[in-house]
Amino acid sequence: MSVTTFGSSLDRSLFDFDAVLFDLDGVITPTAELHRQAWARMFTAFLESKGARPYTEQDYFDYLDGRRRDEGVAALLASRDIELPAGTPEDNADEDTIHGLGARKNEDFLKLVEEGVQPYQGSVQLLDAIRERATAGEKTPKIAIVSSSKNARPVLQAAGLLDRFEVIVDGVVASEKELPGKPAPDTYLYGAQQLGASASNAVVVEDATSGVASGKAGQFGLVIGVDRGAGAEALRDHGADIVVDDLADLLG
Repeated sequence: MSVTTFGSSLDRSLFDFDAVLFDLDGVITPTAELHRQAWARMFTAFLESKGARPYTEQDYFDYLDGRRRDEGVAALLASRDIELPAGTPEDNADEDTIHGLGARKNEDFLKLVEEGVQPYQGSVQLLDAIRERATAGEKTPKIAIVSSSKNARPVLQAAGLLDRFEVIVDGVVASEKELPGKPAPDTYLYGAQQLGASASNAVVVEDATSGVASGKAGQFGLVIGVDRGAGAEALRDHGADIVVDDLADLLG
């Protein structure tokens, strides 16, 4: 199975790169929709209790999509001129702190994950092509997950894909290593480093504008946007070199 090459200066097969770093939610699994649902339920109730401007679907894309949980909460609260103490990552869901609101949302999200996660078929097809090529002893990139979510491992486990990735850089790792979240490039650069690849010879695959901006800021060799709702133009404007509707589109 071949992989599409990209025109102009990007006339390289995906397999020619040393590493491919995938976002998780919205790229490998449709869990971005579960995140949207959980954020909407939490913030709708919270903002109403504060008499603030109501939560809208656009708030997810503007402040939450692709960002580390605490950074997203802080950004949305700032948009409503609401100040809360940061709290700590150990805060529970009944505390009105930035971390407490994140925990409140996360409880709902995990309940949705428990109902089962089916990965995008096109994403599985691309992962299968990489694995088949590696099994045949052909050149293939190392692969990693770079996700802002602290739930990357349980989501991958639920999707049956946990063993596919050599490295997982998630919200837990970002907090432990004190790595700024997307759109800063730090988590992607750390993932590439863990795979032994330079940014210039690695690919970022993202569905969020903050994520493609992260890839651009890190000067990665190729930044692929996957349009799951953010819009192709927005993804390109934020740094995507190419945009596809599905990862199967990368297979030739």
